[in-house]
Amino acid sequence: QGEKRALREELDRVALPREVVAASPAMRAIFQEMVPLVARQDTTVLVRGETGTGKEVIARRIHALSRRAERPFLAVNCGALPEGLVESALFGHERGAFTGAAGRHLGLFERASGGTLLLDEVGELPRAAQAKLLRVLQEGEIERVGGEGPVRVSVRVIAATHRPLEAMVASTAFRDDLYYRLQVFPIVVPPLRERPEDLEPLTRVIVEKVAAGFGRTPPRVSAEVVARLRAHDWPGNVRELENVIERSMVMSTGDELVLSAPFTPAPRAKGRVMTYREATQRCIEEALRASGGKIYGEGGAAAALGLKPTTLQSKMRKLGIRREGGEEG
Repeated sequence: QGEKRALREELDRVALPREVVAASPAMRAIFQEMVPLVARQDTTVLVRGETGTGKEVIARRIHALSRRAERPFLAVNCGALPEGLVESALFGHERGAFTGAAGRHLGLFERASGGTLLLDEVGELPRAAQAKLLRVLQEGEIERVGGEGPVRVSVRVIAATHRPLEAMVASTAFRDDLYYRLQVFPIVVPPLRERPEDLEPLTRVIVEKVAAGFGRTPPRVSAEVVARLRAHDWPGNVRELENVIERSMVMSTGDELVLSAPFTPAPRAKGRVMTYREATQRCIEEALRASGGKIYGEGGAAAALGLKPTTLQSKMRKLGIRREGGEEG
């Protein structure tokens, strides 16, 4: 039995799911070495990286390879919780705990019982909630708002953040004792611009996923499209790539993916950043090319840019941009 389990764990470690892309050395190290290693333990994990880099994908993979895999995986964006309801959302409340509390409410920690809870953007938690989170990590128990005693919970906590927690600790915005509790096993996810090897396989996975949702055959991704994608710095990381691909597939009706405006990747600046005028001109010109010079109506450049046609024409005149055929506006 032990040998079978070991074999299954080894196969899981090597064979990544289709939606997990790890072509770059950095992501291979995360998914094939760090994730399988920490998944075997109940250690608290802190996943760090820019917004949109795929921190939740890593958390889900840790859960899938853990002994808690058959139990719930819940995720919450701490920054999206109303400040007055953070503790209720995480730890629950009793009837009458506050105005509107008509009955007992189980918080995320109790609902994730036996499983894993991802606390995304953990740096956004208010200080009072930080103290209660520390108690969960230290004692394995929570107390509902308005409750009369502790409640035992067994939950694996994975925290994620894009914030500089060290600076927040220095400014007392984040508790130092909680920081050290979360920092037991840190995983740093590099931004997409630092792992270009992942861009093409990520694009193909996203295209297939979006196509399945649209109920259509995935369009072909040409070498030209890949080259244009690689010319972009992706400040929004994988999330931005997903948005660009989905928008492009809405506009692409043929067998080949056509990148739609307002996506206008520019060569990476080396010592010089484009001016606002240059960026605006590039954006408008790309939209006009994509629309074949059409400004008005559905499929026109104005609609693609989210502008009124008259506003677009005014900008074109100021920038000296002409449509195909040599006519302004």
